[in-house]
Amino acid sequence: MFVDMPLAQLLEYRPDRHEPEGFDAFWERTLAESRAHDLGAVFTEVETDLALVRVFDVRYAGFGGHEIRGWLLAPAAAEGPLPCVVQYIGYGGGRGLPHDWLTWPAAGWAVFVMDSRGQGGGWRVGDTPDPVGGTGPEVSGKLTHGVLDPDDYYYRRLYTDGVRAVEAARTHPLVDPSRVVVSGGSQGGAIAMAVSSMVPDLLFAFIDVPFMSHIRHAAVITDEDPYAELGRFLKAHRHRFDQVFATLDHFDGVNFAARNTTPALFSVGLRDGVTPPSTVFAAYNHYAGPKDIRVWHFNGHEGGESAQVTEHLRMARKLPAGR
Repeated sequence: MFVDMPLAQLLEYRPDRHEPEGFDAFWERTLAESRAHDLGAVFTEVETDLALVRVFDVRYAGFGGHEIRGWLLAPAAAEGPLPCVVQYIGYGGGRGLPHDWLTWPAAGWAVFVMDSRGQGGGWRVGDTPDPVGGTGPEVSGKLTHGVLDPDDYYYRRLYTDGVRAVEAARTHPLVDPSRVVVSGGSQGGAIAMAVSSMVPDLLFAFIDVPFMSHIRHAAVITDEDPYAELGRFLKAHRHRFDQVFATLDHFDGVNFAARNTTPALFSVGLRDGVTPPSTVFAAYNHYAGPKDIRVWHFNGHEGGESAQVTEHLRMARKLPAGR
């Protein structure tokens, strides 16, 4: 059994934020540099055995102009622009196969699935390499990849890829650009949190058991991966403590939450040792936009699973036609 704070305390938990000087300028510069590259979104329809769904293989330019892959799925009978969910993937996973993503097309929506660069070898296959090599020491996994410098850090590239995924999805004629929602769990939730703070005209955000929030706290209260990667790194690189966390502060979901005005639905598992509940509530309680949260009392990092998907679908039916 994992023990964090009692729920009553979690509901009020709003810790101080560690916000680096120049946070906004860092991200403005990052996005400007990537937008200097042509988005170049290409959608190639592919044949599958899914008779009721159209499937497109996607290529677009993410961070640094690097090619990012994905899927776009839409109901086969759809004629007009559809609301679209841009889906981000959990740690270690990739875009998988088209039949992994049938829920939203079955509900009458399009879904744009972003592959995670350099991942997809752990539990769902991916196809997008990360052409940027490490510039310093690291342990296995992505959490310490380039962690000694914000400009070199892996999540700078991944979060930017996430912003560009929204921009790519909006270029397809089957997608209504005014009705785009971002969604993800764990690492995907971290991307959804960051993207929805940097793309201000999204319709909604589904942010489930988000990783990369209240990172300084998470690193000392859980020894489960991925946060344990930081512990292993700092066990060897004792003198790098301040440098590492100064980088991570640029990517902390709590800092994105404080800027975020996109309406959002969160979820949390109170027995989650991977993204401990206090880290989720730290982001939720700092979140500046309209928000709600589903609390799963006896669940761990799986959160609500299918029950949370039901919450997504119910919320989606209530969303306005667009902004």
